Amino acid sequence: MSTPTDSTDEAIEAAVFRRLVQHLDENKDVQNIDLMNLAGFCRNCLSKWYVAAAEECGLSVDYEKARERVYGMPYREWKNRFQSEASAEQLAALGKRSD
Repeated sequence: MSTPTDSTDEAIEAAVFRRLVQHLDENKDVQNIDLMNLAGFCRNCLSKWYVAAAEECGLSVDYEKARERVYGMPYREWKNRFQSEASAEQLAALGKRSD
């Protein structure tokens, strides 16, 4: 087995990002608050990281466009179609994470 070069390493990382976004798209029932409680990040975090990575490359990417890339549609549409109201338990768990 060979060792990845910088360019193949980047290609692998890009493929992993695309697979993560696809996985999240296929599991819309997983709410952002669930991701935050379990993993400490959510779809919005990925969008912010996307914007930050673009800036590191000298590019300007609008946050809403990054969200659309991650959500697969405009955020407002995704929120209206798939986001449920957070339960008291979910909110309490999130509060414990940030303490």
